[in-house]
Amino acid sequence: MHLPLLEPLGAHAPLPVIARRPAQLVGNTPILWIDEPFAPPGRGFYAKLEGANPGGIKDRPGLHMVAEARRRGDLAPGAPIIESSSGTLGLGLALAGMTYGHPVTVVTDPGMEPSMVRLLTALGVHVDQVAVPHPEGGWQEARRERVAGRLTRTPGAYCPDQYHNPDNVAAYRPLAAELIAQLGRIDVLVAAVGTGGHSAGVAAGLRESFPELRLIGVDAVGSTIFGQPAGPRLMRGLGSSIHPENVDYAAFDEVHWVAPAEAVWACRQLARRHYASGGWSVGAVALVAGWIARSVRAGTRIAAIFPDGPHRYLETVYNDAWCREHRLLGQEPPEEPDEIAESDECVVTSWTRCSQVRDPLGRDVVKAGVR
Repeated sequence: MHLPLLEPLGAHAPLPVIARRPAQLVGNTPILWIDEPFAPPGRGFYAKLEGANPGGIKDRPGLHMVAEARRRGDLAPGAPIIESSSGTLGLGLALAGMTYGHPVTVVTDPGMEPSMVRLLTALGVHVDQVAVPHPEGGWQEARRERVAGRLTRTPGAYCPDQYHNPDNVAAYRPLAAELIAQLGRIDVLVAAVGTGGHSAGVAAGLRESFPELRLIGVDAVGSTIFGQPAGPRLMRGLGSSIHPENVDYAAFDEVHWVAPAEAVWACRQLARRHYASGGWSVGAVALVAGWIARSVRAGTRIAAIFPDGPHRYLETVYNDAWCREHRLLGQEPPEEPDEIAESDECVVTSWTRCSQVRDPLGRDVVKAGVR
């Protein structure tokens, strides 16, 4: 009896990446097709799962901003890095500090989840929490003032200033290249907007190949970025109470504002139906991308950026008790968003869209209509 010859175990197994440093694990993130319940089968969208990076999407600008500052001589070897963050950039800077040998201080506020504080501390980051919001600029401005004070007292310290640093935008060109390699043609990009970095950088990169690309911005209710008045915001990671210079207003074809209960519904549907979810930005982007997929002609190729994964949000978005306390459960979003003609014509409190995108500070011209 002759037994068949067996090939060596692993002869046809895919070759996983073997990284010498954790920074080498950043990029080349996977894409997942998302349809029901956001869109009918065949009419969904492609989600770029940036939560597959070691710390999320902001590993990319964390590493790039620090590398460029070192190249220019703005950041000396071993000098401290001090920055304001609600969490995800803190992880990216922790990775950059570890990679290049810099101590990192992240200035945040009480809205940062305790699990994120513990994780950043475990990664060697010093976390400094402000206690009182700024009377006009809210928590973000209070954090920025604390950063400015620390920089004054720490000679040689460097602040990447993610809100206004063009290196933040440039960091996302590789993400655009990955999308083209993975999907080929891309017709619509849906992206959350906070600092403005990834929406501006990815769209600019894609439009070099696809000039007619539509860019759909996703903001949070209570955010001032697109001309709404500042208000309380439960949602972390998108929206802002200041006006970042990295937001490329002229690049957007329309903007949507999403409320917390709507984002929670979307996050939980993603988890239950697709085994891939994330935080507030992910839920808000999925809600809007699903509507786009239902609204445009069949065959339109839609890419949506999912900035992170769910683990940071286990005590908020995925905690029934916390969500009940904030009245976020049992509120399925409408099939269609409300629509306003001008971004400041009323205060939006639920999912709303506007196709008249302008810089509320007058730094840009109006861009009207949807291609």
